[in-house]
Amino acid sequence: MRKKILAALLATVLATGLFTSLGPAPAQALDNGLAKTPPMGWNSWNIFGCDIDQWKIKGMADAMVAHGLRDAGYEYLTMDDCWQAKDRLPNGELTWNKERFPDGIPALSRYIHSKGLKFGMYGNPGKASCAQIYRGYPGRSGSLGHEYQDARTYARWGVDYLKYDWCRAELNGVKGEQGFALMRDALKATGRPIVYSIHYEPEQPIPDWYPEVANLWRTTGDIFDSWFSVAGIAMFTLPIAHHSRPGAWNDPDMLEIGNGGLNYAESVSHMTLWSMLAAPLMLGNDLRSMKPKDLAIVKNKLALRVDQDRLGQAARKVKGFPQWVLIRPLTNNQWAVSFTNFGATPKRISVTLEELGLNGKWKFKEAFTGRSGMVAEELAETVVAHGSSLYVLSKVK
Repeated sequence: MRKKILAALLATVLATGLFTSLGPAPAQALDNGLAKTPPMGWNSWNIFGCDIDQWKIKGMADAMVAHGLRDAGYEYLTMDDCWQAKDRLPNGELTWNKERFPDGIPALSRYIHSKGLKFGMYGNPGKASCAQIYRGYPGRSGSLGHEYQDARTYARWGVDYLKYDWCRAELNGVKGEQGFALMRDALKATGRPIVYSIHYEPEQPIPDWYPEVANLWRTTGDIFDSWFSVAGIAMFTLPIAHHSRPGAWNDPDMLEIGNGGLNYAESVSHMTLWSMLAAPLMLGNDLRSMKPKDLAIVKNKLALRVDQDRLGQAARKVKGFPQWVLIRPLTNNQWAVSFTNFGATPKRISVTLEELGLNGKWKFKEAFTGRSGMVAEELAETVVAHGSSLYVLSKVK
């Protein structure tokens, strides 16, 4: 059913020509000094869903260090839904599920920090979390009426990142901007630097208040572990790429690399597209059993250099569909160029320097093959089905 719905939406997008710029980005951005580049880390939801506990979270922290992910820049370890106790404490404070977290959230936070990582948690602006609404998880632990109290609790627990998920808060009378802005103000009042990630519904169009309220905001519904989902989300996010800038980012959801639903070429495309879109890179797999080929993709230095470029300007389309050519400006007078073949058979993709708007002499390096050389008049390559190539171009003086 989800595939049929997404297919219909994609057909609408293609028919209406929405793969063009939709206007200038809003002038203001949240000024909390955080997320000057897209946040990187891991989130529990894609692989574990509601089945989390302190041992799994500690295992992920250990694996992030052991596999060199922390040193590659993946620093936020975020525990998603289903950590909450059924009831708040008598004084109204949030508390944790004692069976799943017998040592307590503060102890877990200290453990994560001891590994040189930062700790993320999950909350909601209404009365209930998504798992409490849709999956039968007990209780009603949303922050409605407890915003400042919950923000103080998060700060006391050592939280560095808050994912704040809408979850039908309108049923509780919450208005989008007001509900999310209230937690923004509550987090600020704690004095602790906490990256603020929001997911509002509907995700598009992007309202002007997003960058003023949050460091990142979701651009689509949840990702799932298939090429169809990855490709569709990229298609819906590219037209709004201009909204991203340092401190305020489009969030096309977590990475599915390593979960088994994508082949190697599709995984490379996932990483390439998210890097070109200046997307947050939140791993969503079981890091303890991650295969070397998947580790190599998510730790690829050139892809991470593109994603984390401090200019913070996302890609625009030069050619496509079904073979995309994207270009993204980088600092140091460099440019990232990507080819993505959305088709089911290999295709030759090419672009000239003139089409890219570049002049002079340029050299290139491709991220995943390591190929390098000079760009004569055009950049060209045969790209496998669902595959991508990611180049960084540097001007030759």
